[in-house]
Amino acid sequence: MDGTGQVDGTAGAAVTGRWVDVDGPVYYADFGGPADGPVIVCVHGLGASHTSWWTFGPLLARHGRVLALDLAGFGRTVAGARRTDVESNRRLLAGFLAAVAGERPALLVGNSMGGMISLLQAAADPRSVAGLVLISPALPIPRLRPPDASILGMFAGMALPKVGSMVLARRREVYTAEQLVEQALVRTTVDARRVPADAFAAMVALSKERAERPGGGPDSDAALVTATRSVVGRLARPRDLAAAVAAVTAPTLLVHGRQDRLVPVAAARHAARRRPDWRCEILDDCGHLAQLEAPEQTIALVEDWLEGRGAGALRSDPAAIPAQQATRS
Repeated sequence: MDGTGQVDGTAGAAVTGRWVDVDGPVYYADFGGPADGPVIVCVHGLGASHTSWWTFGPLLARHGRVLALDLAGFGRTVAGARRTDVESNRRLLAGFLAAVAGERPALLVGNSMGGMISLLQAAADPRSVAGLVLISPALPIPRLRPPDASILGMFAGMALPKVGSMVLARRREVYTAEQLVEQALVRTTVDARRVPADAFAAMVALSKERAERPGGGPDSDAALVTATRSVVGRLARPRDLAAAVAAVTAPTLLVHGRQDRLVPVAAARHAARRRPDWRCEILDDCGHLAQLEAPEQTIALVEDWLEGRGAGALRSDPAAIPAQQATRS
């Protein structure tokens, strides 16, 4: 592992914060697990960070070394000269995997945009990915199954040049960090009160930290707007995502909340029909953040999958991947 370890002070949790160079500093949270065990990398969604895995990371650590990176422009990873669109962060993820896992394939656990990026990485470089757990991933949405109207309007505004940054700046003036985090959780969960208090505190503390960073507000807004436009653009032109779904060779578990307002559950069902070899689980009383809203249910599904179809997802020998899966982009 690269970088200097330090206790993450976000909420006083037993998490080690580390840095690695991937065309610039990249922050990641180390949730522990056996140092010589399989590598498990968690990839967050839009507007999120390593704190998305605050509760779930320690549960996953029973099975391997769990690392949760902050993508460029999010959390503690400043974009700098790096772009924050989906493909740029996919390449950042590839560099991160090479830095922390070397030649060993990793189990990727991705939520929302992070699920999209993880899927694209598995399709682009099969040898780097031993397995996929996709939690409400941003996948092509079948016709006549749009997101919630209020969510659709929010994304439409974010995708417009200049408008998104103006809206975000105005919201920071009007609302406190606690209110902004709470509003985000209300949009993404069935009941925001289910999110553990320490995870909520970690999100609020990081939000305040980012706002106090020189240029933090405008820089963060620009990164989020660019990433949002990139995600929306890919969903509007789903051919590449459909090709990625077809190209994945790693064992895959797809978990989706039936009450997800951001990515309709129809997207998961559509993907599952195209990939009957994937295991697809729908959580009835859950929204977009199953790892935060229903961590115990979600880890139970992951562990059951690891004992069955996903048994190869924790392999650490790249030679175990069949030759036809080893094509690199």
